[in-house]
Parts: sequence; structure tokens; C-alpha cells
Amino acid sequence: MRILIAGAGRAGLSVAAYLTTAGHRVTVIDRDPLVCARATNQLGIVALLGDAADASVLAEAEVRQAEAVVAMLHRDADNLAVVSLAKLQQVPRVMVRMRDPDYRAVYLAAGVDRILSETEIFIGALAAAIEHEAVRHAMMLGNGESVAFEVTIPKTSRVVGKTISEIAVLPGFPRSCVFAGLYAADGSVEGPRGGSEITGGMTVLLVARRDELKQTLALLIEQ
Repeated sequence: MRILIAGAGRAGLSVAAYLTTAGHRVTVIDRDPLVCARATNQLGIVALLGDAADASVLAEAEVRQAEAVVAMLHRDADNLAVVSLAKLQQVPRVMVRMRDPDYRAVYLAAGVDRILSETEIFIGALAAAIEHEAVRHAMMLGNGESVAFEVTIPKTSRVVGKTISEIAVLPGFPRSCVFAGLYAADGSVEGPRGGSEITGGMTVLLVARRDELKQTLALLIEQ
């Protein structure tokens, strides 16, 4: 896939590097010559020096050939210019990193396909970690009413030795909660099945309503 990323800050470069290693053709645009030099010389990423909110710079970056454009500039006003220009060039997928939530409606009106808010993601993950010590990683989903989270099952938990199907019918197990993944010993994620057995020390990935997170954790980690 041909991907154009506007803004090569720390996050932008990290995304670009990941996508490049995954086999995508990535071009980044940034106003800082040192950042562009690092992208090219250290990471092997095609970098264009200039203002991504400038139509001529986007044209030089061959925005018309891009299959996805990601706007990750420091100002939402600049990101809005990038995504609007990309939509005019009929780029199939246009995404943006939103900094100010007040811009959400504006981005939606501009036809942005995906809006990502670092603040909302960070707040959701941090709040879950503060409120629930057992949660290892967490991410809010949708409008924040649901959360995806990881938890390590203690060897003394009452669910050890039970299958997912058996756990699902235990009294008190929230009906909104679903098992999304089971981590193998090597760190890879396995798809859970009804007959998958939970073992002590296993890390599981679940999705539940935020207001039922405490109830879910209690059932999984209590003896």
C-alpha cells in the first residue's frame, strides 16, 4: 500500500517505520530538515521537506497515487488542510491524529475516514490502570463505554482449569464481557475458543463495558 504521512514527529516516524517494515511504501512530509534526514538516512523512509498543508507540496509527494493519507501535524488546522486536500484528490482512505476534540465535528464534515485522539487513548488507558491495579494494558473503545484490557490470571484464581464456555456461565460473569485473545508462552496471541482452558499465569485479552470492568476482574482474579 502507498501511504503518505504528513508530520514526521516521534509518533509519525514510529508509524512510518512500522509500516515500512510491514512492506508498505511510505512517504513522510515534514518541515524540519533534520527530521527528514533521519527518516531517510537512519530509517530508509522516503522523506519530503516542506509544509504538508501546502497543495504544491502534497502534489510533489504524489498524493494522487496514495492509497492512504495520515495527517499527524502539530495543529489541527493544518491537519484539516491536509485531509481536505487529500479528499479533493480522491485518496481512498484519509486519517487524522486529532489534538483538540472540538475539531471532531469538523473532521467528520470533511469526510475523514478515521479520527484518532491520543488524549482520549491515553486518558482511557491511564484511568483503567489507576482504577484497577490488575489491568496491564487497556484501551477505550467506541465512545468510551467499552474497554479492551489485558489481565494475568493468578494461579489461585477460581477460573483456573475452566474453559471459556464454563467461565461464561458462571454467576456474576458480565454478559457484555468477551474473551478476545489468549497469550501463548512465546507472547503470541491465540484466538480463544469455547473449549480453550484458562491456566494460572496466563495473560488474557478481554473486552467489557467500562462499568462492568470491576466485576469482571473480581471474578477472574479472586480465589
